[in-house]
Amino acid sequence: MSEATPYRQIRALYDDDTIAVYQAYPPEIAEPALRAGTFVKPFGMSRMTWIKPSFLWMAYRSGWATKPGQTRVLRIRVTHEGFEWALSHSCLSHYDRKHHASAAAWRTQLHQSPVRIQWDPEQTIHLQPQPTIRSIQIGLSAEAVPLYVNDWITSLEDITEEMHAIHTLTRTSPADAAVQTPRRTSLPALSWPSQTNSRNPVRLAAAPKQPRSQSRRRPSPATRARRSVPTIRRHRSKP
Repeated sequence: MSEATPYRQIRALYDDDTIAVYQAYPPEIAEPALRAGTFVKPFGMSRMTWIKPSFLWMAYRSGWATKPGQTRVLRIRVTHEGFEWALSHSCLSHYDRKHHASAAAWRTQLHQSPVRIQWDPEQTIHLQPQPTIRSIQIGLSAEAVPLYVNDWITSLEDITEEMHAIHTLTRTSPADAAVQTPRRTSLPALSWPSQTNSRNPVRLAAAPKQPRSQSRRRPSPATRARRSVPTIRRHRSKP
């Protein structure tokens, strides 16, 4: 990752239709989800669930898919509209005077927002924090969870073996591990004002586009009609 990478910037793998995020679960949650193409029982719809666009942060959080309850790592494809809805309905998980008028205003927004945003140190392939680069974590709760499960998810892929293989390479051939690690570029593709920082639009950076998923599940017309997706400002980046 380049030294010029902004301190806070959303970086993700995405194609024309979807954005990839990561989650780790025990087999009893992961296997039914893989069969169904989305999360089903015993996945808890009433609990906050965190999605992570960073492969290496997922590796750090799950201990390379070895920690109890996190032995199956999933790459989950969600719609652009869903990802953008989450950001536009979000609040930072902590008070930041640069983004909030007051601590009281932050608490009010936190109470009203179904999505939490955290910026944690990005990780190296050796799972060492990079102090100058942050990686976004997105916590979904309340109405955001059924939207995620029923509307936003288009496919799930078990990447546990991929994570284990890269972990092995970090010890035997770090250069190869770096090559094999899913990469996200820093070229801005979308921007929109977010509730967490209306003065500085959040930018979404993309990796090279991947082929469209053949297993994309289209929501029903009734589901699409229920969505409340903010208007997104698309632009070309300046040379």
